[in-house]
Amino acid sequence: MTKINESSEKHFILIGFSEYPRAEFILSLFASGFYTMTLTGNAAIILVSILDSRLHTPMYFFLRNLSFLDIFFTTSIVPQMLVNMWGNNKISYLCCMVQLIVALALGSTECVLLAVMSIDRYVAVCWPLRYTTIMHPRICRILAAISWIWGFGNSLFQSSLAIVLPRCGHRRVDHFFCEVLIIIKLSCVDTRPTEAKMFAPRLLILIVPVSIILTSYACIARAVIRMKSAEGRRKAFGTCASHLMVVFVFYGTVMFMYLQPKNNYSQNQGKALALIYMIVAPSTNPLIYTLRNKDVKRAIRKILWKDSTED
Repeated sequence: MTKINESSEKHFILIGFSEYPRAEFILSLFASGFYTMTLTGNAAIILVSILDSRLHTPMYFFLRNLSFLDIFFTTSIVPQMLVNMWGNNKISYLCCMVQLIVALALGSTECVLLAVMSIDRYVAVCWPLRYTTIMHPRICRILAAISWIWGFGNSLFQSSLAIVLPRCGHRRVDHFFCEVLIIIKLSCVDTRPTEAKMFAPRLLILIVPVSIILTSYACIARAVIRMKSAEGRRKAFGTCASHLMVVFVFYGTVMFMYLQPKNNYSQNQGKALALIYMIVAPSTNPLIYTLRNKDVKRAIRKILWKDSTED
């Protein structure tokens, strides 16, 4: 028991990409660049969707939630990652556990929120005349709250199981952040019972939202095919394409990482996948939604034009 308490008071050593010292500097520039894009792009979406009254719709309410989520998701990872790459590869036990809980909570919340956004798109395309009634602001707030509560609940359950495992002095974390699968690997006892308990909620937080997304878009595809107007089909496809691209990038990497058999798991592969869904994906979301969205581009031009005329 003494050894466990002593290890809890010490720092963890984040190995990160230290085995590739020449590439580490390039990776730090890569992470800094994408982190800056994440902050500016998502902050711009939040600001524009608040300032332009035409964007006060359920779609942009959920998009603001996603942008807010992505900002804090990457912030929970990237600053500490850069500190480690620039020389200090230690992180305190408390900071490591906070990072584990927060990153897992925000990642889980995004899984559910993307499913909620697919429901919004389903109602918009398949029930256009009843859209404002069904997607009432109160319903939107409830759905967003469910996403956050479900995400943080999943994190607290899985994190609590990982944190109580004895580590017997093991402090080398073979990753660039404190990730739940890696923390479990530090344990000096049989972790199979713990991993079995984690598998059900992990499956729930991934499979249920994916099932909702697939069902929603199957119904959307059927509705679009039945449309007689080519303009209507083009508009319906345009409103859904951006969301589908975000879903593909995020879920593709997360499911490949967390649901593959343990004996097929490669740590370097896990680091590369984590870079994609934690750093690259949040920075590309604003580009995907703005470049393919006429409403957002029009709102940005309106704000910039108004500011320039005032000057």
